[in-house]
Amino acid sequence: MKQSIHSIYLVVAVFTALVLSISVLQAQENDPLPSWNEGEAKSSIIDFVTAVTTEGGADYVAPTDRIATFDNDGNLWGEQPLYVQLVFALDRVKEMAPQNPEWKDTEPFKSVLAGDMKGVAATGKEGLAKILAATHTGMTSEEFTRIAKEWIETARHPELNKPYTSLIYQPMLEVIDYLRANDFKVFIVSGGGIEFMRPWTEKVYGIPSEYVVGTSIKTEYKVRDGEPVIMRLAEIDLVDDKAGKPIGIHRYIGKRPIAAFGNSDGDFEMLEYTTSGPGRRFGMIIHHDDAEREYAYDRDSHIGRLDRGLDEGPKRGWTIVSMKNDWKTIYPE
Repeated sequence: MKQSIHSIYLVVAVFTALVLSISVLQAQENDPLPSWNEGEAKSSIIDFVTAVTTEGGADYVAPTDRIATFDNDGNLWGEQPLYVQLVFALDRVKEMAPQNPEWKDTEPFKSVLAGDMKGVAATGKEGLAKILAATHTGMTSEEFTRIAKEWIETARHPELNKPYTSLIYQPMLEVIDYLRANDFKVFIVSGGGIEFMRPWTEKVYGIPSEYVVGTSIKTEYKVRDGEPVIMRLAEIDLVDDKAGKPIGIHRYIGKRPIAAFGNSDGDFEMLEYTTSGPGRRFGMIIHHDDAEREYAYDRDSHIGRLDRGLDEGPKRGWTIVSMKNDWKTIYPE
């Protein structure tokens, strides 16, 4: 008799555990943002998407006009201690040095080869321009795409010793998936080089190359050895940062977004342009305030500086996200 009762209890316990497990899975499936803690930030995203996708509602937006833009560095993946593309450029200098022996005695290349980042910084914008010209131009677009793709597949973060492509933000991936599931067109609008990002954004974020807007250099059509090619020239075409972002959006997308996501003052104009349009609009700023799981920086940072956005964002109705408090996790598990 006791054994029978024990067996009944065991069956009930197993059944209860199964029901609870199914309930948890269903809750996860019904939650479009499972890596976000419950709170105002998460609610603001869901409320906005619900409002603009509810047919007959006052804030309804047709799918053709549901455009969302995302900054990349510091918003979709990490940007500390150096911008990833800058690391790429520095690695390219070291790789190209044997073919350029004069670099050993010429700044800023001399400092790069010596690992002297203070020396590199001392050369200022002029030095950076020389590095970018040497490492990003003088080849065809296809050659540069191959170089960038091969580098990103093997490069690792200097402090975390992980591939850069694994240091993407899981909560933001969920936002992208959530928007796309609700018929949004999702674009990257970044200060990073457009041709540096395009080779890998679809694999990493699910965002195809034609949905990437970034800083670009001038190009030239040529026929080289009987083959038509696009040559990369040592001249900037568009700096897709700050006031350049709305220009890039206008040039490459052709419509004003209804939602914009950024993390620094370099994104301020993009959010301002987006949220000043008619109808329901959404702006979000990611605040890096989690030194334990990632990095903590804002007003005084030379990389990803966030000052004006912190002060003016709330007044403009933008959502300020605390990585520390609003995100359950940072990177994909």
